[in-house]
Amino acid sequence: MQKLHFLESLQLAGVIAVIRHDTKVGAIKASDAVIAGGMKGIELTFTVPDADQAIRELRNKYQDNPEIIIGAGTVLEAFTARLAILAGAQFIVSPTFDLDTAEVCNLYQIPYLPGCMTISEARIALKAGVDIIKLFPGNLYGPAIIKAFKAPIPHLNMMPTGGVDVENMADWFAAGAVAVGVGGNLLASAKTNNFAEVTEMASIYMAKYQQIKGE
Repeated sequence: MQKLHFLESLQLAGVIAVIRHDTKVGAIKASDAVIAGGMKGIELTFTVPDADQAIRELRNKYQDNPEIIIGAGTVLEAFTARLAILAGAQFIVSPTFDLDTAEVCNLYQIPYLPGCMTISEARIALKAGVDIIKLFPGNLYGPAIIKAFKAPIPHLNMMPTGGVDVENMADWFAAGAVAVGVGGNLLASAKTNNFAEVTEMASIYMAKYQQIKGE
């Protein structure tokens, strides 16, 4: 049931912030900033130094808020996936599909969201127990690709990442995305440690998301 709970939390979060920063402290502050802006989903990438420690600190900080879901991104292989899971990651995201990583995630009942660019890759991932495919990079396709993928595989769940912004987010959800991953302009100000502006951008994204969902 744990995996189902995390999958539901991902879908309820809707907009997942992809956190990248040059330092662990900066990544934690960026995560705090987007959460302050109303976002519930955090994908902290393993390009961040000591990413597992950052994930552990965030899980401890938000453990009393069941709406917050914190996962690990840019997970390239099974060793890193297990490291992230032991640190408390509630979902694992990869830029590509890796069978060993899928098996580790299944073992621990953690959702695995691998990056796929073709129907063939998506089919392989589904056979390995993947519930949500990360469409990456989304900006190379556009929202119409979701309909194209779902024509032969209607039960396919997709989360586009890369090129998703406030202006096109509605198009992605209208096309059938179960969630979207955003970084880019959401976290641009984090590079200069202007976290107040990150919070403001997060609130803009969430206001748009609530409008899309009619809330």
